[in-house]
Amino acid sequence: MATPHIAAEPGDFAPAVLMPGDPKRAQRIAEQLMPDARLVTDVRGMLGYTGTVDGKPLSVMGSGMGMPSATIYATELVKFYGVERIVRVGTTGGIARTVGVGDVIVATGAHTDSSINQHRLPGLNFSAVASYELVAAAMRAAEGMSGVHVGSVVSKDHFYFASPFADLELYGQYGILGVEMEAAGLFGVAAEFGAQAVAILTVSDHLLDGSSDMSAAERETRFEGALRLAVAAAHC
Repeated sequence: MATPHIAAEPGDFAPAVLMPGDPKRAQRIAEQLMPDARLVTDVRGMLGYTGTVDGKPLSVMGSGMGMPSATIYATELVKFYGVERIVRVGTTGGIARTVGVGDVIVATGAHTDSSINQHRLPGLNFSAVASYELVAAAMRAAEGMSGVHVGSVVSKDHFYFASPFADLELYGQYGILGVEMEAAGLFGVAAEFGAQAVAILTVSDHLLDGSSDMSAAERETRFEGALRLAVAAAHC
């Protein structure tokens, strides 16, 4: 049963889905992790694959950029294909002084300047938080790894509307580790439909300390640590 944005049939998706933003990254992850991966959807070029990792079923699918796109795919996966766990695997700009380029952030929650979750619970400010079980599984897998941080991020609506330096400094004072564009929307979908979600993010650049940004090639290759934690969370 295809949906407006996914061409897969019932049973084509595993209970757990890794969700990078870039569909080409989804393809690379599938090829890297699952020799038996098969393409299950490619509507609008948004590639989705299903296979097995260590004998356990797993799917990988792109989400596109930004919360509107990510929530469309997450909603259809959970509501129509029975997906139970979604693990965002992506990049983030570092904010906290404690994180460095190449580090991994396990996001426990996502603040946002978006209105995407404002109408979920009238009269309340919805808290976009990750699922504890997935966070715990990721952190167990992180034992012995350096450069792994756990805490909140901020999900922004705009990429090119840069926040003033003073605002970013204030974010850091409030313990916000990084900035990205999808997690708050994903966490809202998971809460609405009784699914589980977490975001595991590689720091691709730092917005305050002047560190060199990752190149486009590095963004595609320096996510092995995050991927290891993502698989552990998906199969918890």
